[in-house]
Amino acid sequence: MLEKLAATIDGFNERVGRGVAWLNTLLVLLVCFEVALSMFNRSANWLTELEWHVFALIFLLGAGYAFKHDRHVRVDLFYTKFSPKDRALTDLIGNILFLIPWCIAVAYFSFFYAVESWKINESSPDPGGLPARYFIKFSIVVGMLLLLLQAISSTLKSLLIYTGKMKSASHPDEIQENL
Repeated sequence: MLEKLAATIDGFNERVGRGVAWLNTLLVLLVCFEVALSMFNRSANWLTELEWHVFALIFLLGAGYAFKHDRHVRVDLFYTKFSPKDRALTDLIGNILFLIPWCIAVAYFSFFYAVESWKINESSPDPGGLPARYFIKFSIVVGMLLLLLQAISSTLKSLLIYTGKMKSASHPDEIQENL
């Protein structure tokens, strides 16, 4: 049952991550459009803000995907030399003590931050800026929930590896294949 839950979470974050990857193409097009405008001495605050928002969406909504594929920041001073069981224990402890509580705290406080923004219908303070600033603030909550889900999946897989109920792999993608 734990393996199936981990596989479901992994599949969900995989689909979200692949969808979010297309935002990179949008971001490149927006930047190219802004550069073209600047060649004619034109600019638009909304365009610059839209670039920031798209970048924020890539970063926030792609965090769970990046974690799933082990593309996040990790201090590998000793970790790479650990046995698979010790790596699983390290991940298990790190996820339970640090990552999961951090995701919950950020999602919790960001939710109220976004709700306040929505209540006042916050928009950009810049002339010609984007309306509905609360949209990007709610994406913080969604991004943290996606990362939290992936942390739960990682915790489950680490527990299964540590207890010997699942074969270890050298890379998280190989763990997915074992499920």
